[in-house]
Amino acid sequence: MESASDYHHAKALLDWQIELGATEAIGDLPVNRYEVPEKAEKPVVTQAPVTAPKAAKVDAVADARALAQAAGDLEALRAAMAAFEHCELKRGARNLVFADGNPAARVMIIGEAPGRDEDREGRPFVGRAGQLLDKMLAAIDMDRKAEDAERAVYITNVLPWRPPQNRDPKPEEIAMLLPFVERHVALVKPQVVVLMGNISCQAGLGRRGITKLRGTWTEAYGTPCLPMFHPAYLLRSPGAKREAWADLLELQARLRGAT
Repeated sequence: MESASDYHHAKALLDWQIELGATEAIGDLPVNRYEVPEKAEKPVVTQAPVTAPKAAKVDAVADARALAQAAGDLEALRAAMAAFEHCELKRGARNLVFADGNPAARVMIIGEAPGRDEDREGRPFVGRAGQLLDKMLAAIDMDRKAEDAERAVYITNVLPWRPPQNRDPKPEEIAMLLPFVERHVALVKPQVVVLMGNISCQAGLGRRGITKLRGTWTEAYGTPCLPMFHPAYLLRSPGAKREAWADLLELQARLRGAT
């Protein structure tokens, strides 16, 4: 049996523990905390940031081709071009420059891109280069205003909108709008296409180098075509008018069935 002194000793120890703040007994024996295994840390779960789904890449050329092929006539083609929203040039242009002249003409002239005057009026070849073109055509008895299909010409451009600062069109801009040019030629059905300038040759032939290409008959858009200097080039280089005159005579001879 425990003695009274053991009882009082144990009670004194208990009172001392209570004074230290102990409020509850949880075990009969002390626990060696150094022998208790550490609890495994809970893994930190990180959530991937939520991002918006990527927008599907737009195929501008495919859209242009679909719009162009759906156009059954020239008015529908013009409307399709006006509805085409993928070309940034449209946002900086005043007007869509579609075409001029008689669509029943045997000759279809394809230039490069509108300039300032064309952008303002909405018609191709109306500035200084256009005035020179009219004189060139008059020299072989042709006129964009002629009602007679034998004398008439029909004029358009590779690009319907003016590039800023009259810069050359970029290859991606040419490729984007080429389906409209192809459909334009298919609807007009000219006997002869005249490609005026390097950009027009690049679109129709896939080649540049107008000084070598000019004056030689080839084929573009499934139609006999004749590359020629652009009138704007002739304004800068009057000495090239001799070659331009030779090309005009070649065009005239072709139309007359001499070649």
